Amino acid sequence: METHDIVIIGGGSAGLAAAYEASQNGCHDVLIIEQGVECGGILQQCIHNGFGLHTFKEELSGPGYAQRFIDRVEDNPDIEIWLESTVIEMRDDRTLTVVSPKKGYIEIQAKAIILAMGCRERTRGAIDIKGTRPNGIYNAGQAQKFLNLDGYLVGKKVFILGSGDIGLIMARRMTLEGAKVLGVAELMPYSNGLARNIKQCLDDFDIPLYLSHTITKIVGKDNLEKVIISAVDEKRQIIPNTEKEFEVDTLLLSVGLIPENKLSEDAGIKIHPQTKGAIVDECYMTSIPGIFACGNVLHVHDLVDFVTSEANKAGYYAVQYISGKTTTGNVFNQIAKDGISYVLPQIIHEHAQGDIECSLRVQAPHKNCQIIIKSGEFQKIVKKRSVAPAEMEKVILKASDLSQIQGDIEWEVKVC
Repeated sequence: METHDIVIIGGGSAGLAAAYEASQNGCHDVLIIEQGVECGGILQQCIHNGFGLHTFKEELSGPGYAQRFIDRVEDNPDIEIWLESTVIEMRDDRTLTVVSPKKGYIEIQAKAIILAMGCRERTRGAIDIKGTRPNGIYNAGQAQKFLNLDGYLVGKKVFILGSGDIGLIMARRMTLEGAKVLGVAELMPYSNGLARNIKQCLDDFDIPLYLSHTITKIVGKDNLEKVIISAVDEKRQIIPNTEKEFEVDTLLLSVGLIPENKLSEDAGIKIHPQTKGAIVDECYMTSIPGIFACGNVLHVHDLVDFVTSEANKAGYYAVQYISGKTTTGNVFNQIAKDGISYVLPQIIHEHAQGDIECSLRVQAPHKNCQIIIKSGEFQKIVKKRSVAPAEMEKVILKASDLSQIQGDIEWEVKVC
């Protein structure tokens, strides 16, 4: 059995940033275990610009952003990387079973573990679309990989289900490559993508967005021939006689992402029902001491810069943990109330040090609203010009705020 101070599962944006931050804070034994043939994760297939404005103060492509961190870790004597390696089991005593071409079948004992496995796309099976199962149906991220990494255009006449950011970006990308995108259907009455992607990827190319619509039938025997969409009411029930037909050869599914938490669940880590990621405290430590989580394995982000910021904290606190510096005392739960889907971290220790940056998502878009935070007699109000479910909100609980908190913390959104 090998021993390592900090083991990071996943070499994408979160894992790379966490490893670098841990090394910068005095850990000289960091191991990254990455399944792929290279580090960088999903960023390697995101060749569009828009990354790095927060972290590097400049606009980079996905591979460009990833390379900044790859350069930081590859020549770092404190960091070791195992590529094409898979963690097949993680236990609550922080032991890992790994299969690696470099080491074979091996067990590792870690002083601390950082989970950075990212997320996966929902499939057609998860959303139960009626009809046949012909060729020509892809997840949007899968089509992105085929086009941007393999140079293969998956179709010429395209329809997209779901207005997630990957689907929107692929609408523009396929249009630029000569395909015709006939439309995007979204079940909700608002888009699930960033406003800038709606403008730059749909509006600029006159691609229609059908809000409060979903695909009700797929037609085709061997190959996809058409899709049929219908409008839905406020309860997301199909409205009769609202069908629209589109003759297409390709359907892209952009219907959400799910944190990749099979290892976490098997180890007994408590999972949040809304985020589908681990429940963590202000140090990004899970319910198992010494195991931390960050990035899209914790909750799905809209900006990679936020992933990096979160990973920096996980890397820092993992070093603090193995140095024996941990926060103790009573814990307060952060509770999402009216209009809030979730707040992270879900737990704050009574004697937490310094300011705490909280991340949250609202349940519906609002203009001119307030985010209200309450705990007993304490109340904090943060005014927002606009909020939307697709855009993560950040609120700082200052040390002076925390000193007034004496119980669980409730969050809600109120329209002014």
